[in-house]
Amino acid sequence: MTPVCLVLLGPSAPSGAAGPLPVEAVRDVVANRVMTWNICNPCETSDVDRAAEIAAYAPQVIGLQEACVRDVERIREHLENLYGLVYDIEYGTVLRSWGRCGGVPWNPGAYGQAILSAAPMTDPVRVEYPDGGSEDRGYLAVTTTVDGRSVRVFNTHLAHRRQEAVRAEQIGVLAEEVAQQDRAIVLGDFNAVPDAPELTKMWTLATDTDPQCHPSATGTCEPTTDWQTKFDYVFLRGIVPLDHRVRPTPSSDHHLLHTDLDL
Repeated sequence: MTPVCLVLLGPSAPSGAAGPLPVEAVRDVVANRVMTWNICNPCETSDVDRAAEIAAYAPQVIGLQEACVRDVERIREHLENLYGLVYDIEYGTVLRSWGRCGGVPWNPGAYGQAILSAAPMTDPVRVEYPDGGSEDRGYLAVTTTVDGRSVRVFNTHLAHRRQEAVRAEQIGVLAEEVAQQDRAIVLGDFNAVPDAPELTKMWTLATDTDPQCHPSATGTCEPTTDWQTKFDYVFLRGIVPLDHRVRPTPSSDHHLLHTDLDL
């Protein structure tokens, strides 16, 4: 009865934070919508607020970066209990970090990528890049259903700051797998602007969900971070984008990016 009561009554919103959607706004997932979001860890953000951000757009597939397992489990519970949105989860854990995810010194929290899907996921592949740079990094890939069709979905987080050579090697590993797919969706925080040389291999395989965003000087790419750069992408291979939105959020220093697709 507890989940039912929560849905009917709604939760108390944390002080100063946007509360969850009203009950009448709860709806099914949007079958052709995917989302990527670096949720920021460690950050003083409530998982209730994170769930509310996701529920506002109700995507079929969500790729999360900087994801602690404990946080993602709570986000999934809130999505189901407060909004009636039910997701399966696959994790791409690359390290255990007390500083990132808390826990106890002998059992720190798991950290990395996660994919949430409203449809079952199969054939998960978890890859840690040979060189993570200053922190272990990797990608997670699954096969799931978007807009009623099977598609391979990748989720990654590349090395940050001035580690261009490391990112180039990481993209080489990722691109080799993406190239084997006729149709693929590649979500993630690439920590690189569109015209960065290390992104060249991705641009040869796929296009960004924003048709105006490309690596040339004439490309117009909407920023996806608080520091007014585009680091977050939905790369599409063999798939046509219909519409996309970049939504700033107080819950992270990365904006929430979602797109509707024609598969």
